[in-house]
This record gives sequence, C-alpha cells and structure tokens, in this order.
Amino acid sequence: MDWSAQQYLKFADERTRPVRDLLAAVPGTEIRRAVDLGCGPGNSTEVLAARFPEAEITGIDSSPDMIAAARRRLPALNFEIAQIETWAAYAPLDLMLANAVLQWVPDHAGLLPRLVAGLAEGGTLALQMPDNVEEPTHRLMAELAAREPWARKLATAAAGRLPLPGAAWYYRLLAPLCRRVDIWRTTYHHLLAGGAEGVVDWFKATALRPFLDPLEESERALFVTQYRNLVADAYSLLPDRRVLLPFPRFFIVATR
Repeated sequence: MDWSAQQYLKFADERTRPVRDLLAAVPGTEIRRAVDLGCGPGNSTEVLAARFPEAEITGIDSSPDMIAAARRRLPALNFEIAQIETWAAYAPLDLMLANAVLQWVPDHAGLLPRLVAGLAEGGTLALQMPDNVEEPTHRLMAELAAREPWARKLATAAAGRLPLPGAAWYYRLLAPLCRRVDIWRTTYHHLLAGGAEGVVDWFKATALRPFLDPLEESERALFVTQYRNLVADAYSLLPDRRVLLPFPRFFIVATR
C-alpha cells in the first residue's frame, strides 16, 4: 500500500495520544535498547525517545515516505526500511514498541512469540492496535466495496483487516512466554471538524488505503464521494458542526 506521511500527520495529536498512554504503562525498568516497529513519520518514536531519553532507539517502517519523514523529524535517531514480518533484532531488546501497526500484519500466533523471543530478560513488548473493524466507518467501506462498480477491483480490499481475536486469545498466547501480561481496551472520542469530510480525511491515510490504491484516480474520487455520503448518514453533526468519532483501541504490555 502507498502510505502518505503528510496525510497521516494531519491528525498527529490525536494519533499520538494512544502511544503516550501505552508507554505510560511500560514498567519503569532501565531501557537501553528499544525499537519502534512501524514507526511511521516518527511521532511515536518521538514519544518513545522522550520517555526513555538514554535508550538507543531504532525505528523501522516498510514505507520509504514514512522513513524519510521520520528522519527529518528526528535526525539523531536511526531509522531503517524493513518489513515487520521478516525483521529480526540484532541483539536482545529491552523494549519493542508497536503502535497502530500490527493490525496490518498477519499471523499474530506466529509473530508475537517471535517478537517476545527477541526481548532481553525483563524486556517488554508494548503494542496498540485499532480495534474498529466493526465500527460503522469500516463496515461502510467494506459494504461499498462489495457493490458495483467496485466489487471486481476491490474483492480482496477488506481482507487486509480482520476483527482482533480478543483479550483472552492474546493472553493465552503470551502468558506462557511472559511474566506479566497487561491487556486493556480504550475508546477514544475524536472531535473532527468538517463533518463527514473530516472522518473521510482521517481514514484516507490508513483504513481507506486498501480500497483506494487499486483504483484509478477518477474512480477514487467517486468511491470517496459515495463513502462520504454513507458516513454523513451514519454520524450525526454536533451543534458546532463537528463529528464525534468513537475510536476503540486495543493495548497489550507484555514483559518477558
């Protein structure tokens, strides 16, 4: 998929708040080496560096555009283009941060034990994933993609994100590998200006990408227009002409 750092950062404050909440729950042990998996444009890495200023930090992301933005933002840190599915730590790590990225990576049953194995004893895997596949915003994307004239081109678009297995599933997976597993779910409520347009603008950088990338430019414009109309029916305007967007997120802090 074609990730845009500029589009993603339109809502930088809202997107950064969950990683602050996540890192606040990381045990206050000495963090010497840390990695930001799927670092994006570096906003999460910046929070990580502020939380653990003495740590040697590396950020990785599969998108060259995101890595370029991260390097501009934090020139003193190390950033690399890499795929999480094949990435391996060069040495045991004290902290692995994965903020709003693992929802795009398949096979958590194989992935998470492999990540935990890359931690030092006492090291922590801290992850946060949007848990909103069943929210109206995402159901409407999939429903629209299944209609004509989109059905053929977008037959597999919705398959990139599936509902998360749930807290008990993740606990059973991680508990045999970790001394402590902390799991919680938080719903943020984001006030977005512009009504339905604000909601569409939010998801253009993330969830809409699998639906827009296979389309020609003219088709994208039509798909976005139709999606915006569906969103306008699903989310009521507040008296100040803004929309309140509920956004559930799923958190795990697992210490080896």
